[in-house]
Amino acid sequence: MLYESTLKFLYSQLPMFQRVGIFAYRADLMKTKLILEELGNPHKGLKTIHIAGTNGKGSTSHTLAAILQTNGYKTGLYTSPHLVDFRERIKVNGKPVGKMYVCDWVKRNRKALKKIHPSFFEMTVGLAFEYFKEQEVDIAVIETGLGGRLDSTNVIYPEVSVITNIGFDHTDILGETLVEIANEKAGIIKRWAPVVISETHPETEKLFKEIAEKRGCKIYFADQNFKIKNLHQPYSAEGYLNFNVFKDDQPFLRLIELDLNGNYQTKNILGVLQTIDVLREKGYIIKDDKIKKALSNVKKLTGLMGRWDILDNAPLTICDVAHNAEGIHEVLNQVKLTPHERLHFVFGMVKDKDITKVLKILPKDAAYYFCNADLPRALEAKDLMDQASKYHLKGEVYPSVNDALKAAQKAAEDSDDLVLISGSTFVVAEALVNYL
Repeated sequence: MLYESTLKFLYSQLPMFQRVGIFAYRADLMKTKLILEELGNPHKGLKTIHIAGTNGKGSTSHTLAAILQTNGYKTGLYTSPHLVDFRERIKVNGKPVGKMYVCDWVKRNRKALKKIHPSFFEMTVGLAFEYFKEQEVDIAVIETGLGGRLDSTNVIYPEVSVITNIGFDHTDILGETLVEIANEKAGIIKRWAPVVISETHPETEKLFKEIAEKRGCKIYFADQNFKIKNLHQPYSAEGYLNFNVFKDDQPFLRLIELDLNGNYQTKNILGVLQTIDVLREKGYIIKDDKIKKALSNVKKLTGLMGRWDILDNAPLTICDVAHNAEGIHEVLNQVKLTPHERLHFVFGMVKDKDITKVLKILPKDAAYYFCNADLPRALEAKDLMDQASKYHLKGEVYPSVNDALKAAQKAAEDSDDLVLISGSTFVVAEALVNYL
């Protein structure tokens, strides 16, 4: 009960981007620095890896954490948003921060919180950094929440910075062109600290090179150095993504079994392996056999959920937290590769996404189950259906995510149909509760 009341206080007293969107965004680091000063600047002295990007941040963060902890490093992991429990955001060696620690931290710092009035995200950053310091982690993998330059996590000096990719998301905050968005993400590049770009894009490559040169950083474009070959896709909950990795056209790691089943993970894994290569150059001892062991156990080691998760095989039910056009495009490519008859799409979005870009790419022959998550940012299911109808997408409105999922699974039972849950992190989160 104490934990629930603590969370209620946090969610109700402090603005939370996860629930209300842009109104919770603060375009400076002042209050982050103030709360960290109150805590004794626990981030100073922490060894970190800092990760930004439009898509793939979460998968990249969790995969790196899995590899590091498998190689014997006590590893902190800070990610957002959470899907089911707030404590998913803050982990050490895959174990979430304790409920009593969260309660005690809020109680101990309530006076400072009321004085500084940090945002929800600023507060969680402070909590995470103090927890990692107290736990004496060897290294912490830190995922940005939004952007990079003005993100609350951007107070650290990392061992290496990682930018997964650049796409159109949060354009109302980060900019309307890929170059503008890239410039914000590139804010995590620190002087003399190496930077890894997972995915090369012709519109942003020059910008990243210029910023790295100005800051004296060595820059690595992972997909120019590493390649995936002999990719095989699984179609069951127990399956693995199988492939070989080549570096500079020479064998690097053979017979990898990755428990993150989405083909799009091959883009993320290149950035992960390039980052590991950089860490090795810096003296970290990371063995090939333990990399392979970690890659086959990312979900088990870190608790990652919602990335092409196969929830059920009868009917085949899959969820993915893709929530922008680029991410959903990758998921739809995966759908095409997955044997099925008809697609039943449990679909919801939030108000501040570019809904039109998404609707334009959705398959017209799918059956849609329009719904909305239970939060203020959610786009009403009826409004979503009305907009979708303009693109000849047909379906029904449901009062909740669970109602939509039940209807989709009933329609798909006793068939080779596929049920997909996607479009919003929060729709996926509500669906996942049924499987935990």
